[in-house]
Amino acid sequence: MKRYNRLAAFMTASGRRVVDFTPGAVILIAVATDAAANGVQQNNPHFEKPIVVTATRTAQPVDASLASVTVITREDIERQQSRSIEDLLRGVTGVNIINNGGPGKSTFVQMRGTETDHIMVMIDGIRVGSASSGTTAFENIPLEQIERIEIVRGPRSSLYGSEAIGGVIQIFTRKGSGGRGFNPSFSFGGGSYGTLNGSVGLSGSSERGWFNLTASGMGTKGFNACTGSDTAGCFTIEPDRDGYRNVAGSARAGYRFESGLELDANFMQSSGRTQFDGSFVNTTETMQQVFGGSARYSPLDIWRVSLIAGRSREDGDNFLGRQFMTRFHTTRDTISLQNDFTINPNHQLTVGMDYLHDHLDSTEAFIKTARANWGAFSQYLATIGRHRAQLSLRYDDNQQFGSWVTGGAGWGYTITDRISLTANFGNAFKAPTFNELYFPGFSNPDLRPEESRSVEFGARGNMAWGKWSLNVYDTRIDNMIAFDANIFAPANINQAHIRGLEAALSTTIRGWLLNGNLTFLDPENRSADANRGNILPRRAEQSFRLDIDRAFGRYRIGAMFLAEGERFDDLGNTRKLDSYVKFDLRAEYVLSKHWRLQGRIENLFDKHYETAAFFNQPGRNFFATIRYQP
Repeated sequence: MKRYNRLAAFMTASGRRVVDFTPGAVILIAVATDAAANGVQQNNPHFEKPIVVTATRTAQPVDASLASVTVITREDIERQQSRSIEDLLRGVTGVNIINNGGPGKSTFVQMRGTETDHIMVMIDGIRVGSASSGTTAFENIPLEQIERIEIVRGPRSSLYGSEAIGGVIQIFTRKGSGGRGFNPSFSFGGGSYGTLNGSVGLSGSSERGWFNLTASGMGTKGFNACTGSDTAGCFTIEPDRDGYRNVAGSARAGYRFESGLELDANFMQSSGRTQFDGSFVNTTETMQQVFGGSARYSPLDIWRVSLIAGRSREDGDNFLGRQFMTRFHTTRDTISLQNDFTINPNHQLTVGMDYLHDHLDSTEAFIKTARANWGAFSQYLATIGRHRAQLSLRYDDNQQFGSWVTGGAGWGYTITDRISLTANFGNAFKAPTFNELYFPGFSNPDLRPEESRSVEFGARGNMAWGKWSLNVYDTRIDNMIAFDANIFAPANINQAHIRGLEAALSTTIRGWLLNGNLTFLDPENRSADANRGNILPRRAEQSFRLDIDRAFGRYRIGAMFLAEGERFDDLGNTRKLDSYVKFDLRAEYVLSKHWRLQGRIENLFDKHYETAAFFNQPGRNFFATIRYQP
């Protein structure tokens, strides 16, 4: 039991998976392309349609994407008054959030029922996440540094390689805008649990150049993160307040020369200190850093070349009180060269190559600490009459696991100018993480990569009264990596079959803007053991979110209603987590052209709920913010 307590405590502290290497395959029926699901502006004729790049690695209007896509803009973040990525993403179509005890605590994102390390995450085109655990510490990415987020659901290994079984999330840092010259911004707020946060920024743009500088900080005394025991949850009893603080900054600048050459450089760093309950470690000092640059040039009218290169770091130093215990520092180096050929306005060919190098530095004695992956990819986009097609193929050469070929095919048909049908197929793979392969005492070096196959069918409409979408999908994952109690280590013992249905609607009724989505999920464990037929852990089979907003002159009011069904916390389906309903209210008052005052009440009815057994979530709380922006 001491061995297990040590591993569980470490994984909780450093953002690692805490579901005993839960198998993570889920076939989901999805309502896709809900770019409107979280954004009021999507149904507002005064706003331009968002342009997305993640779904195809090329720029296209979100309505033209054959994939299931959600775009969250800076306007959405500020309108919803979100204070963390967990807060922002909770209830988004196809997305499930698991949080271990409040702000700054380990936060895991699942997409369409797949595992937390089945999502490929990028910041400004640079792949991020821990090379040891395979997950991204979303809890330490500050919202004040973010311009927009693109969420693509469904397998994308044929474009991005390993990790993209469930989908891709790309975060874009803030870019200079607001007109010529210098444009300052400022925010300050405070609220429940002794929470304070603030940010300052300076941005600007000219005819050819742009820049943005942003700094932010937050601190909270928090609440008791865990109500566990010596044998469950956090494996300790510490009824105290578990605080969190974070300081972050970002910089981005670019210039477009007369020749058409465009250069862009970006940097972001976030440093935090998290307290939690644990018997082996109970404090983590973290640092996330991303820096990179891109160059884009068109040698010919039909040919555009893009080069992106950069490095991401994720450092975690773990303590028990003030005593240093362990260190996990990882780096990921990314280089991507892409060529886009526009044969004519209806036909586009993309070919390119990627390089990824992962490295781990730890106090733990890992047998191997580095590996590289080379990938070559191609894609063909076509529009023929009412038909649209996307075909992609990729070859990966992984230093440890050899060659892998993945492919994808998408088709769309426009029934009328307002209604269209889509169909998608794709396979994907996921290489085991360093933790799963080499973590001393808890690993299995004989693990094989996970493999998946997904099929999806959808319909969508862009009507005069609003937008709607409906998708169903089916995913099968083989060689699922799950914790095997017989060997006390992960093993390829599980399969998963995930089916789902997603529906989204965005409309306006008497001045009220409504954005809602509904998900039904059937995440079945197909392992050849006693757990066969069980529901995969921590996945709600039903979820519903509705956002309502309206402006009254200088005032804007809004509300968010979220309902999620019951779920199980373990593979054996013996520990049930209750369903819950959460209701938030928000209001805003425009003081002047540049100043506005915001207030939000979260969890109005003080509902107690858990997304992971024994780990508490915030009760009723209030937060107020004053903002200045150009």
